[in-house]
Amino acid sequence: MEYRKMGRTGLQLSVLSFGSWVTFHKQIDDSLADELMGIAYDRGINFFDNAEVYALGESEKLMGRVLKRKNWDRTSYIISSKAFFGWRDKNNRPNQTGLSRKHLVEACHEALQRLQADYLDLFFCHRPDTSVPIEEVVWTMNTLIQQGKILYWGTSQWSGAEIMEAHRVAQQYRLIGPAMEQPQYNMFERFKMEQDYLPVFQNTGLGTTIWSPLAAGFLTGKYIDGIPEDSRLAIEGFDWLKSRWLQEDKIKKVKKLADLARKLDVSLASLAIAWTIHNPNVTSAILGATKKQQLEENLKALEVVKKITPDIVEKIEKILQNKPFLDLA
Repeated sequence: MEYRKMGRTGLQLSVLSFGSWVTFHKQIDDSLADELMGIAYDRGINFFDNAEVYALGESEKLMGRVLKRKNWDRTSYIISSKAFFGWRDKNNRPNQTGLSRKHLVEACHEALQRLQADYLDLFFCHRPDTSVPIEEVVWTMNTLIQQGKILYWGTSQWSGAEIMEAHRVAQQYRLIGPAMEQPQYNMFERFKMEQDYLPVFQNTGLGTTIWSPLAAGFLTGKYIDGIPEDSRLAIEGFDWLKSRWLQEDKIKKVKKLADLARKLDVSLASLAIAWTIHNPNVTSAILGATKKQQLEENLKALEVVKKITPDIVEKIEKILQNKPFLDLA
């Protein structure tokens, strides 16, 4: 397994990691989660990603039970949580969502209880919150670090400007700024990683734990001829994923990418994941497998990345035709 430093920190994350969004509690139970996390850990994965909103807290509880049974050396793995959406779904009341000091502190405590952990390695602000002063967010995260409840804090789906503002505040008050961002990044979602965050990478440093490298499974090719019953797009409540990915022009591109993968003698999934970690600004790509064979196939991306030559990059760009335009004027 390859490991990369998380931005300008001393922490090293496995370049492939394992996450629980959609899958835990909804698609896989304790026994399967135990098996998949075990395979991941044995193959060198050291980062396991979670959030308060995943399965409304049940995902963290499930992961916590698995980690308790595994009894791995706590210094050998990294766990995360994220706060913003809350976990009570439609029953959320004021202060049970967002990035207020009250919610961030309580969300941290609740995540620790569900994960049965003494501290979180990474704690993310799951979305920006324009109703809360950025000073309050930075001060709260800094306090949680000082209390030993979290080691690093970061953002998810923030803009480059918002991240830079957080760093400005941290510098002004001599606080600890955000160390990482968790954006969506895949062959069809490129703007933040390839354009918006470039000033952050260059000026302050930024680790990235990217999610959905397979575009919710779309880049496996399994949706070319419809929606399999056991797939995440078949789960109630994820219709927005269907409208986002199941578009005729994107399906045509996926077919061409699948042809390229066959010529390289690799799976489309491993090629798509390899393409993301080929980007040096990606610290870790989060996998979300639901089957043993699926996880094993996705892990092959570590070898496939060696096949991402300049010629292959050019062929992929010719198919995608969506590289962000950098205006250097």
